[in-house]
Amino acid sequence: MTVIHTDEKINALIKERKPLPANWRDLTRLKPKHGHDERDLDLTGVAGNKFRIILRKSQRNPLDFSVILAVHIPKSNQLFRLRRYNGRSHPHTNRIEKETVRGFHIHTATERYQERGENEDDYAESTDRYGDFPGAWDCLVSDANLVAPSGAQSDIFAQEAK
Repeated sequence: MTVIHTDEKINALIKERKPLPANWRDLTRLKPKHGHDERDLDLTGVAGNKFRIILRKSQRNPLDFSVILAVHIPKSNQLFRLRRYNGRSHPHTNRIEKETVRGFHIHTATERYQERGENEDDYAESTDRYGDFPGAWDCLVSDANLVAPSGAQSDIFAQEAK
């Protein structure tokens, strides 16, 4: 399989500054869809890369969620998942390492998984950095250099608490 992004490129894409639009809170309000709530938000990084944030949360199980950062593959309609913050609703097995990760876990795209023909983000590590959907969002904001407009909070759920 052809490697789409090297580990260095993956890290650069994750770290690229990604300004959130002024109405980003409205654009991230989840909408019901077949047993879960979801929403996508498209962003352009300062280097011109096109990103998509995908938010999904089960309506039945609060531990079943994903907060995903993907980048558009140029000249295609495909996405390349850079990071995926999952709930603890299921275990995940890293096929190359032959290890199972339980609990909350973060998937990261890797060159070696692409080389083996696996999904780009099939590698995951256990984490204690978050314990719920809003916490996973906070981790993405921190890890992926998402920047709220000047003076605005980056807390996606601030308006829901009011």
